[in-house]
Amino acid sequence: MAFLKFEHKKKPLLPRHSFLWRTLRYMFYALVLVIFSVGIGTLGYHFYGKLGWIDAFFNACMILAGVGPIAPMPDDGAKIFSSFYALFSGTAFFSIIAVLLSPIVHRFLHMLNQEDGEEED
Repeated sequence: MAFLKFEHKKKPLLPRHSFLWRTLRYMFYALVLVIFSVGIGTLGYHFYGKLGWIDAFFNACMILAGVGPIAPMPDDGAKIFSSFYALFSGTAFFSIIAVLLSPIVHRFLHMLNQEDGEEED
Protein backbone atom coordinates (compact mmCIF):
# COMPACT_ATOMS: atom_id res chain seq x y z
CA MET A 1 0.00 0.00 0.00
CA ALA A 2 2.56 2.50 -1.16
CA PHE A 3 -0.14 5.07 -1.86
CA LEU A 4 -0.75 5.43 1.89
CA LYS A 5 2.88 6.13 2.78
CA PHE A 6 4.08 9.41 4.20
CA GLU A 7 7.59 10.77 3.72
CA HIS A 8 10.21 9.82 6.27
CA LYS A 9 11.11 12.34 8.96
CA LYS A 10 14.57 12.86 7.43
CA LYS A 11 13.11 13.72 4.02
CA PRO A 12 12.23 17.33 3.17
CA LEU A 13 8.74 18.65 3.77
CA LEU A 14 6.31 17.86 0.96
CA PRO A 15 5.61 20.89 -1.30
CA ARG A 16 2.33 22.68 -0.57
CA HIS A 17 0.57 21.58 -3.79
CA SER A 18 1.48 17.93 -3.19
CA PHE A 19 0.30 18.25 0.40
CA LEU A 20 -3.04 19.66 -0.79
CA TRP A 21 -3.46 16.77 -3.24
CA ARG A 22 -2.66 14.31 -0.45
CA THR A 23 -5.21 16.00 1.81
CA LEU A 24 -7.86 15.83 -0.93
CA ARG A 25 -7.08 12.15 -1.47
CA TYR A 26 -7.54 11.44 2.24
CA MET A 27 -10.77 13.46 2.24
CA PHE A 28 -11.95 11.15 -0.55
CA TYR A 29 -10.99 8.08 1.53
CA ALA A 30 -12.95 9.49 4.47
CA LEU A 31 -15.95 10.17 2.21
CA VAL A 32 -15.85 6.57 0.95
CA LEU A 33 -15.85 5.35 4.56
CA VAL A 34 -18.82 7.61 5.39
CA ILE A 35 -20.78 6.39 2.36
CA PHE A 36 -19.98 2.76 3.21
CA SER A 37 -20.98 3.23 6.86
CA VAL A 38 -24.21 5.07 6.09
CA GLY A 39 -24.99 2.49 3.41
CA ILE A 40 -24.71 -0.37 5.90
CA GLY A 41 -26.96 1.47 8.34
CA THR A 42 -29.52 2.45 5.70
CA LEU A 43 -29.83 -1.12 4.44
CA GLY A 44 -30.05 -2.52 7.97
CA TYR A 45 -32.64 -0.04 9.16
CA HIS A 46 -34.67 -0.53 6.01
CA PHE A 47 -34.72 -4.34 6.11
CA TYR A 48 -34.46 -5.05 9.85
CA GLY A 49 -36.12 -1.95 11.25
CA LYS A 50 -38.78 -1.89 8.53
CA LEU A 51 -38.26 1.83 7.95
CA GLY A 52 -38.74 3.60 4.64
CA TRP A 53 -35.59 4.46 2.71
CA ILE A 54 -35.50 8.09 3.79
CA ASP A 55 -36.18 7.28 7.44
CA ALA A 56 -33.58 4.48 7.33
CA PHE A 57 -31.01 6.88 5.85
CA PHE A 58 -31.90 9.52 8.43
CA ASN A 59 -31.58 7.06 11.32
CA ALA A 60 -28.24 5.75 10.01
CA CYS A 61 -26.87 9.30 9.69
CA MET A 62 -28.01 10.23 13.19
CA ILE A 63 -26.42 7.14 14.72
CA LEU A 64 -23.16 7.64 12.79
CA ALA A 65 -23.00 11.28 13.87
CA GLY A 66 -23.51 10.30 17.51
CA VAL A 67 -26.91 11.97 17.89
CA GLY A 68 -28.75 8.75 18.65
CA PRO A 69 -31.61 6.73 17.21
CA ILE A 70 -34.64 8.51 15.84
CA ALA A 71 -37.10 5.69 15.20
CA PRO A 72 -37.99 2.94 17.68
CA MET A 73 -37.11 -0.59 16.55
CA PRO A 74 -40.13 -2.88 16.09
CA ASP A 75 -38.67 -6.25 17.09
CA ASP A 76 -35.69 -7.98 18.66
CA GLY A 77 -33.83 -8.51 15.37
CA ALA A 78 -34.01 -4.80 14.61
CA LYS A 79 -32.83 -3.95 18.12
CA ILE A 80 -29.85 -6.29 17.79
CA PHE A 81 -28.93 -4.75 14.43
CA SER A 82 -29.33 -1.26 15.90
CA SER A 83 -27.07 -2.16 18.83
CA PHE A 84 -24.30 -3.54 16.65
CA TYR A 85 -24.60 -0.64 14.20
CA ALA A 86 -24.25 1.80 17.09
CA LEU A 87 -21.05 0.03 18.23
CA PHE A 88 -19.76 0.00 14.67
CA SER A 89 -20.62 3.68 14.25
CA GLY A 90 -18.66 4.72 17.31
CA THR A 91 -15.54 3.05 15.93
CA ALA A 92 -16.20 4.20 12.36
CA PHE A 93 -16.66 7.83 13.40
CA PHE A 94 -13.28 8.04 15.11
CA SER A 95 -11.61 6.09 12.29
CA ILE A 96 -13.01 8.50 9.71
CA ILE A 97 -11.77 11.47 11.72
CA ALA A 98 -8.32 9.83 11.96
CA VAL A 99 -8.18 9.29 8.20
CA LEU A 100 -9.30 12.86 7.58
CA LEU A 101 -6.75 14.43 9.93
CA SER A 102 -3.76 12.14 9.33
CA PRO A 103 -2.09 14.19 6.54
CA ILE A 104 -2.49 17.40 8.55
CA VAL A 105 -1.14 15.90 11.77
CA HIS A 106 1.73 14.27 9.86
CA ARG A 107 2.71 17.57 8.23
CA PHE A 108 2.59 19.35 11.58
CA LEU A 109 4.79 16.72 13.24
CA HIS A 110 7.13 16.70 10.25
CA MET A 111 7.51 20.48 10.53
CA LEU A 112 8.27 20.19 14.26
CA ASN A 113 10.85 17.49 13.58
CA GLN A 114 12.56 19.63 10.95
CA GLU A 115 12.71 22.60 13.31
CA ASP A 116 14.32 20.42 15.99
CA GLY A 117 16.80 19.04 13.44
CA GLU A 118 17.87 22.52 12.37
CA GLU A 119 18.74 23.48 15.94
CA GLU A 120 21.05 20.47 16.28
CA ASP A 121 23.16 21.41 13.22
